[in-house]
Amino acid sequence: MTQLRFRCYRRVMLLLALGVPLPASAGVLDSVNGVRTRGCPLARGGSAPLRENRRLDEVARQIAAGAALDAAQRRAGYRALSLYTISIAPVDASGEVSATLGRQFCAQVTDPKLREIGSWRQGERVWLALAAPFEAPLPQELPAIARRVLELTNRARGAPRRCGATEFAAAAPLASDATLTRVALDYARDMARLNYMDHTGRDGSTPAQRISAAGYRWIEAGENLASGITTPEELVAGWLHSPEHCANLMAPNFREVGVAFALNPGSDAGIYWAMEFGTRP
Repeated sequence: MTQLRFRCYRRVMLLLALGVPLPASAGVLDSVNGVRTRGCPLARGGSAPLRENRRLDEVARQIAAGAALDAAQRRAGYRALSLYTISIAPVDASGEVSATLGRQFCAQVTDPKLREIGSWRQGERVWLALAAPFEAPLPQELPAIARRVLELTNRARGAPRRCGATEFAAAAPLASDATLTRVALDYARDMARLNYMDHTGRDGSTPAQRISAAGYRWIEAGENLASGITTPEELVAGWLHSPEHCANLMAPNFREVGVAFALNPGSDAGIYWAMEFGTRP
């Protein structure tokens, strides 16, 4: 199956400059949160206010200096699930930019997934970095998260579905299997430790070989992978939107499954997922 990566970085406007920091509290943060509360022509209000983050201040500074978005986050030590950068000029000393934000950046500023903000200023120009931070689940949450992934998967299998060009009828629910869960966890940890995502392991193993090596006797076997996703809901939704992964989720010949994730904050994706499918003789 083709690998998935769900990392959403959005760049609105980037301009080259050097500057001095502008605390978001100096009018800019109030303007942003005011638009989020009141809404604007393209979006309703009611989004939660953003909190200032000093690492995002550094992201905004890096962007102002011409850095690429990935490089700016890496240098600032900040990891985002989604991130918008906005540049506005002229901005007076009060930092009041509500009208400009509501007119030009309504959808970005009111995105309800955003939670944090950083800023940078040079003269009359301000750079903003608005982000949904990467907040991975804790390892001890794995059993509950695995149950949730299975629940969402079986909910999807309970109704007919098209995966790409292939029609699938509703399928029987999958059952969790301890051996397949161990295979999934071991492989997720390997990908996290070695910073890669591929169905072929760094030792050359295939999914079927890894499942067999764990002592699982099978007549059908398969695997789904993903990285960078932090919730079961996004994970299953992403797989369902990918024809090949969706086909695994809906395949009536699969009977058992194991799912796990592993973390490595220093890796490219931060979190890696493996889902192992099997059917015993």
